[in-house]
Amino acid sequence: MSLYLEIPKLNSLFPFRTFLNDGWGVVYPHWHKEVEFIYCLKGTVNLGAYEKIVRLEEGEIYFFPSGEPHFFLASPDSERIVYQFDLKLFRENANLQGTDRSLTQLYNAVVNHSSDWPVPLQNQLRELLLSIFAESQSQQEGMQYGITGMLFQITQLFYQLPTKTSESQGNPNKILRNKETLNLLNQTFTYVEDHYLDTITLQDVAEQIGFSPNYFSRFFKKNFGVPFMQYLTEFRINQAKYLLSTEDLSMTEVAIQSGFASVKTFHHVFKAQVGCSPLQYQKKVVHNEVT
Repeated sequence: MSLYLEIPKLNSLFPFRTFLNDGWGVVYPHWHKEVEFIYCLKGTVNLGAYEKIVRLEEGEIYFFPSGEPHFFLASPDSERIVYQFDLKLFRENANLQGTDRSLTQLYNAVVNHSSDWPVPLQNQLRELLLSIFAESQSQQEGMQYGITGMLFQITQLFYQLPTKTSESQGNPNKILRNKETLNLLNQTFTYVEDHYLDTITLQDVAEQIGFSPNYFSRFFKKNFGVPFMQYLTEFRINQAKYLLSTEDLSMTEVAIQSGFASVKTFHHVFKAQVGCSPLQYQKKVVHNEVT
């Protein structure tokens, strides 16, 4: 079974999200740069990590550090709360003391399953995670500050948790390869974010990370699941959707600010990808907001 990088849809200004998931579906092997916590709210959750199956009982917590592959088996009659956040949320350079482990080192080192944590810390972390979820559900003004504060508390408690033994860490070479791959993909995504208004060729982006175009094409498709040019098109379409939803611009301006060479190309690609014209999409969004 293929293993693909997942990109959670997080707000760039507040890179965090949490949601409730039932256990009926199967989530195939994937990985992402964000740290992910799983809180078993009901029943038993069956998940895969470090090349083994883990049964997460009600009230237990399991977390995945950045770059760690994982998957979920069908777990009927269960519910889990999922938390995902980017470590850049902590603005580490402004907070780290010289003697502290970095946050990447910390999350990679700590034992993943709460059943192996001291009971007092289990209880504190359980309460914090439930409070974060409740705060997120409230959608009150300023909730991001409450959530950020509790995430800082969780991280401080993590410095007190036991660390993994070499036997429990899975295949270190495989984990290292995942992190190297993640770094290369991140370079690709950053390049697209910085240059999507320009003409981008496969040659351009391949040179940025030191690959030949053919090798880069195979590398990206293998790890991301779609060809690079399809990803680039979808990125530009998403930029256009944002502009259509939030700005009062002409279609020519939307096309230009989304990185399309012409309005004609923009209309053709948008309709093929979204299923309606840009104008129809804009009217639909405005109508939904009004009603």
